[in-house]
Formats: sequence, C-alpha cells, structure tokens
Amino acid sequence: MSKDLVQAMQILEEEKGISSQVIKEALESALVLAYKKRYDNAQNVEVEFDEESGSIKVFSVKEVVETKYDPTFEISLEEALEINRAYEIGDKIKFEVTPNDFGRIATQTAKHVVMQRIREAERDIIYNEFIQYEDEILTGTVERFEKGIVYINLDKVEAVMPIREQIAGENLEIDERVKVYVSKIDKTPRGPQVVVSRSHPDFLRRLFEQEVPEIYDGIVEIVSISREAGDRSKVAVRSRDENIDPVGTCVGQKGQRVQTIVNELNGENMDIIEYSEDPATFIRNAMSPAEVINVIFEEEGNSCIVVVPDYQLSLAIGKKGQNARLAARLTSHKIDIKSETAYEEYLSEQSAEIEEDYLVNNEVELTEEYDAFDEAEIIADVEEIEEIEEIEEQDSVNEQLEEQDLDENNYDAEAVEDAISEVEHDHEQDYDELLEEQEEQDEL
Repeated sequence: MSKDLVQAMQILEEEKGISSQVIKEALESALVLAYKKRYDNAQNVEVEFDEESGSIKVFSVKEVVETKYDPTFEISLEEALEINRAYEIGDKIKFEVTPNDFGRIATQTAKHVVMQRIREAERDIIYNEFIQYEDEILTGTVERFEKGIVYINLDKVEAVMPIREQIAGENLEIDERVKVYVSKIDKTPRGPQVVVSRSHPDFLRRLFEQEVPEIYDGIVEIVSISREAGDRSKVAVRSRDENIDPVGTCVGQKGQRVQTIVNELNGENMDIIEYSEDPATFIRNAMSPAEVINVIFEEEGNSCIVVVPDYQLSLAIGKKGQNARLAARLTSHKIDIKSETAYEEYLSEQSAEIEEDYLVNNEVELTEEYDAFDEAEIIADVEEIEEIEEIEEQDSVNEQLEEQDLDENNYDAEAVEDAISEVEHDHEQDYDELLEEQEEQDEL
C-alpha cells in the first residue's frame, strides 16, 4: 500500500501540480488522527512518512523534565540520561510506538483524510490560477441552465452567471462558445466560486481593448462608460496624442471595430463620444444624438439644466428617459432637460420670483429703515424738547436774576433819593434858621 501511495503522490504532482510535500504533510496529519481514533490514544504522537521507502512510523513525543508527573507526555531527566547522556531538561525525545496492526483501518482513514486534503490543495491551485483572471475576459462553453443561472465551463472550473449579470433578451444555447467577464472570484469550502458577467460595464471596456490597439497601448483612453446592457451604451474617450481622433479610432474604418463589438453584444447600440475637460462641452457631447443649445450649471452640487430645441426634446430625453440617464451616469452630473420654450418660461418664473423676493426683502428693509428713522426722530425730538426745556429754564433763571438785580437797583435809587431829600431838607432848615437869625439881627 505504501508503495502505491508513493506512486499516487508522484502522479498527483505531475498531473495535478500538487507538490509531494503538501501531500506528505496531509498524510502525516491524517495518520495521526487515524492512530488516535483507532487506538483511543491521547498521546502526543507524530507520524513520519518516508517518501523513498514508503514506510510509515508512529512516534510518541515526550519532554525531558526534572520530575515526571505525566508519563504520557513527560520523561524524567534521569531516565533520559540513561538513553543518552547528551539529553537536557526541555529536550524532546521520540519513542516509536508503531502498532503491529497499524494497517488497513488506519490506512483507509488516512486515505480519506488525504484525499480531502488533496481536494483542498486542488481548490487552492485553481483559485490561485484563476485569481489572475479577475477583471479579464475569458472564453467558455455554456454548460447548463438552472433556475435562470447560466453555468459556463472555463476548462478547470465551472463559472456561474447570475441573472443580473446576463444581457437582457440574450438567448444562449448549450455548448455555445461565449466571451465572459470575470467579475469576482470567491474562495469557498467547495472550491473557488467564479462569477462571470456579460452585462458589466468593464466587459465593454475589455472588448474595446481587444478590438482597438490604441486603447490597449494607452494612446486612447476610455474615461467613463454608462451602459444598459443589451440596449444601449455610451462610451467617453479621449486621446493622449493630439494627432489621433479618439472617436474615429474606436469606430474604425467603415465602422468595422465598433461593429465587431456590437455583434458580440447582439446588436447593442453604441454611442462613442469625445471626453472634454470642460464640463459643459462634455455634457453637450454626452447628450448625443440630441443638439444642445445651452448648459447652465446650478450654484451648488453637480446639477445642471440642458436646453435643447423644442423639436428635439423627446430625442434628448430618449425612450423612457434612457438617453438622459446614460448621459447623467457618464458625466456624473444631475441633468434637467428643458426645451427652449420651457426654459424661457422657467426664466420668466424665476424673474418673477426674484422680483417678488426683491420687493419683499426691500419692503422689510424699508420697514426696518422707517422704524429706525422713527426711533431716531423720536430720540431727536426728545433731545430737542429737553434742550428747549433747559433753555427755557435757563431763561427763567436769567429773568429772575435780572428782576432781582433790577429790584436791588431800584432799592438803591430810592435810598439815594431819600438821602438827597433829607440832605436838602436839612439844608433848607438850616437856611431858614440863618434867615431868621439874620432878621433878628437886623431888627436889633
């Protein structure tokens, strides 16, 4: 059996690409499990497999310790030194415990576990092989259909194409060769799960890279793609060489290049437009085939109004709004499409609203100014009244002072007059007395 196992390992390495070392490690682990299960042994055992001879040996591993407490896992230093004088505390000693009947049952269990490990190794190999094809195009064969899911054989793995990844209305047949885009690879217990798509926008990108060498070489760049698979797509391209027309390069002579892609996608309509750094120009191009009169951007956000002629409004919007949706996704702008007449009405409404807002705002401002004026006028009036009252009060005080001064002056004048009158009376009296004395002397 052991020789057969060695031969099987060699075949697996040659045909499956599974290294013999991986199989050896899986085999040794499986034999340890088989030994413990068969002999109900919890020892710390190891299994060694000799790839040359095919022999299998089981060893019990014990640690050298100063004092042995568990003979299953430990051996005393004294016992170890009897075996070999070089042993020290902490060393591991292996004791062969291969049972004489370690045969068919253990080997069958080992085979089962080994095959499991081999399957896991195969899955890892397939996963590592296919992970490099993620985001790439592969060609496979339609194998079967189940509950709407298409299973495609990619040689070493069966890929799945869910309903959401299929082109609407496309009818694939068993054994039909188809190109698919590898969108995701998952690592599962049952092996790698490869999910493929024909509706992904990058599927279209890869098809252009295959058909247009300038895109593959990087001379022409695909900036963005918006797609409704099976119906219509818009592709924005630009050239890194000013002498090369990006749109013409993608279309090809007599449309051969783009027609090849359209055929692969079962007649999906294709709009190839030139990318521009100017958002307005880019949006104009994205609205193709409709003619655009003007592009007006909103003050905030990525929103704009696209004005088109009245007779092209339906063309600009597209069937069920498809053209507008694709253009919005392509440019990453929210697009509001208006006819020329509708835009003029919109401007009139905006003007009326602006005028109304202006009047309302101005009325508020005037009211505020009027209120402020009234308040200022009242304050000024109060101040003026207070000033007038102060003046009147001051005038009253001055009048009182003047009257007081006048009274004082009047009082002094009367006193002087009285004094003069008294002096004059005294002089008259003295004069009369002198006259009387003079008359008396004359009589004498």
